[in-house]
Amino acid sequence: MRAPGRMGLVGLVSGVVALNASAALASSYDTPRWWPKYQALLMRSSPLTSTPALEVGPNVDASNEVGPQSETSITVNPGNPSEVVGGSNEIFRLPMRAYFSRNGGKSFGAVDLPLPPPVTTNGTDFGSDPGVAFDTRGNVYYSYIVVFFNRTFGSIQGTEMAVAKSSDGGATWPQVTFFNFNSGSGKFNDKPMIAVDANPASPFRDSVYVAWDNASNREGKSASNNALLFSRSTDGGASFSRPIAVNSLTGGPSSVIGADPFVGPNGELYVAWHDVQNGRLLVARSLDGGASFGQPITIAPTVIPFEARIAPQASRGALLYPACDTDRSGGAHRGTLYCSWMDETASNGTDILLARSTDGAQHWSAPLRVNDDPTGVVKDQFNQWLSVDPVSGAVDVSWNDARNDPADTRTDIYASASTNGGLSFAANVKVTTAVSDESAANPFADAGNQYGDYEGIVAYGGVAHPIWTDGRLDGVIDPATGQRIGEEAFSATVSSK
Repeated sequence: MRAPGRMGLVGLVSGVVALNASAALASSYDTPRWWPKYQALLMRSSPLTSTPALEVGPNVDASNEVGPQSETSITVNPGNPSEVVGGSNEIFRLPMRAYFSRNGGKSFGAVDLPLPPPVTTNGTDFGSDPGVAFDTRGNVYYSYIVVFFNRTFGSIQGTEMAVAKSSDGGATWPQVTFFNFNSGSGKFNDKPMIAVDANPASPFRDSVYVAWDNASNREGKSASNNALLFSRSTDGGASFSRPIAVNSLTGGPSSVIGADPFVGPNGELYVAWHDVQNGRLLVARSLDGGASFGQPITIAPTVIPFEARIAPQASRGALLYPACDTDRSGGAHRGTLYCSWMDETASNGTDILLARSTDGAQHWSAPLRVNDDPTGVVKDQFNQWLSVDPVSGAVDVSWNDARNDPADTRTDIYASASTNGGLSFAANVKVTTAVSDESAANPFADAGNQYGDYEGIVAYGGVAHPIWTDGRLDGVIDPATGQRIGEEAFSATVSSK
């Protein structure tokens, strides 16, 4: 059920057309990360290693459609690993896009996700920020936000959370639940991520967990407390609990970004995020299925305050957030927690870092550099994601990487894995067979969204599936439609040799 009180809403942000480019691209959290898509839609007339070497399969165009897609997520069915489901933003169209494979990622079909009715007669709405996860019964869930706006007046009317459910491997999404509608309170929903307790013996088996940022708009930022919100479903996504704040809302202004829920082998629940105000990555733990959380614990301090304006993603900025998972295998490192993130280094540009915890998030190791390009040369890595194989316990990481471009602008996707509990990683492997260029030097690039804020990876049974925003078709015209293809959502398989 949708929250009441939608009619007569006061817009969260008005006068959008008057915003200049510098305001829209401000580096502090004064506009939501879905803002560039809103701008695009508003202006359109229609809507040492112990790890074996890795082997990369063919690059597969999962989206395979005209117009740009960016910001990706992916999951695999633990009961049937040949079922792989992904998601991405559609930049020039309103809905979210889902990708589904029945052959282990060798090919994909695609379908749009449902959107609710507009809140006013002249209004419309769009989806943003995908997250996908399977349960133990073959259902897959897709989290996203819905942004309501009025094209005529150029105003945001509200945002809300959405979780859709598919029982046929992502081909159809007949159930969708909308909740936590925000209107004139001066808040917007942003950057949700989803997890499901896929431990068959867990007391919270198949519980669906969603965490996201509930942040102030630019007028209220200086005096606000931005909440890291969490909600759960114990009825297969049909309803969600009243959201609770995981971060502290006392002591003056705060700013948070990048919520990531993940689950331990016995149903322990964790939520990690970037505490922007205090320059640190935090994690909170719940032992009662998300009914309550303990005090946040520091994973590591951060250097980048919010985002880095790096050469490959200069206009949008590369966001600093954690991507975490837990070893749920029966191996020697069962129960170990891992978190990866991007941060600035003194002489390398941005690197991908990883920390581990062997005591339920109470203590964390010193950060380990995952990318193995030479140090002392500025080559940027960003948009990492992490997945722990629940069968083997291997820690798989993938990311965008500019190491092969002397100008530090064009990127490939790289990946690596650890089989010794995150103590070291295998030699990095290049996943992509063509480079992407989302810089201002490419006249066909989607300058507002570029790669988006994150890419995805999921691992199961010795095979990892990275998914990413790929620009190799930026300037290519589709002969069937006469339209430019643009950025695509690509995937591949990465396995041990």
